[in-house]
Amino acid sequence: MTGWTIGIIGGSGLYAVDGIEDGRWQTVETPWGAPSDAIYTGRVGHVGVAFLPRHGRGHRIAPSDLNARANIDALKRLGVTDVLAVSSVGSLVEQRPPGSFTIVDQFIDRTKGRPSSFFGTGLVAHVSMADPVCPRLSRYAADAAREAGAQVDDRGTYLAMEGPQFSTRAESLLYRQWGCDVIGMTAMPEAKLAREAELPYALVGMVTDYDCWREGEDGVDVAQVLVQLDANAAKARAMVMALLRGLPETRAGSPIDTCLDSAIITARGARDPELVAKLDAVAGRALSKL
Repeated sequence: MTGWTIGIIGGSGLYAVDGIEDGRWQTVETPWGAPSDAIYTGRVGHVGVAFLPRHGRGHRIAPSDLNARANIDALKRLGVTDVLAVSSVGSLVEQRPPGSFTIVDQFIDRTKGRPSSFFGTGLVAHVSMADPVCPRLSRYAADAAREAGAQVDDRGTYLAMEGPQFSTRAESLLYRQWGCDVIGMTAMPEAKLAREAELPYALVGMVTDYDCWREGEDGVDVAQVLVQLDANAAKARAMVMALLRGLPETRAGSPIDTCLDSAIITARGARDPELVAKLDAVAGRALSKL
């Protein structure tokens, strides 16, 4: 048993969280480079909080240029126990209109060229991504989103596209055929890296638009998205505070906390010392015993 420290990765529309006690911005250095921004740390009651604006304050970093490894490493270094990601998404189904929230439980990764692992030659690990989110944290997020007044879908498959351009109509229709529910540009490799860092991860997708699959309608554009972002932002902030205030006093352990125990395959004597050193925060617990 231990306490909670929730890392909040705020996407488009969520650039700050009100109500954090004793808050201060902390600059965190990582061996993977600089994270998107300084991290705002503090508490809400008995829960520690570390808020990171994914695109940086002022939304200055494009999806393909996000340093997801540095973001996750920095949160781990600050003692984060669980990660709540909040992202703006497009809807690929009629029943998930703009303004609704989807609690994502599956991903299809269509990104390309983004570093997607902390591990590699010299220290190999294979974590399971069969169930890529934490069901416990996802339930807390769903309850908090309802408390904030949002329409909530408790499950959904997120198509992670490269961007920064929006989809073609052919792509949007294809993703619907694949059974995807929402589409975005930032959840991958973020969710994979959180798993490698043994951080239970949940993602709330805030729907801003219907992408471009609907016949007879114009494609999505930034002006349309910005209008809905403003409408979603207040509910997103209320959801975050409801989740933080609703967490129990003690945090029961999660299987994700120790998932590297069954993932690291490289023998101790064959490990690259430089890579081991870079993984001090992400995998230090597991490497010290394996």
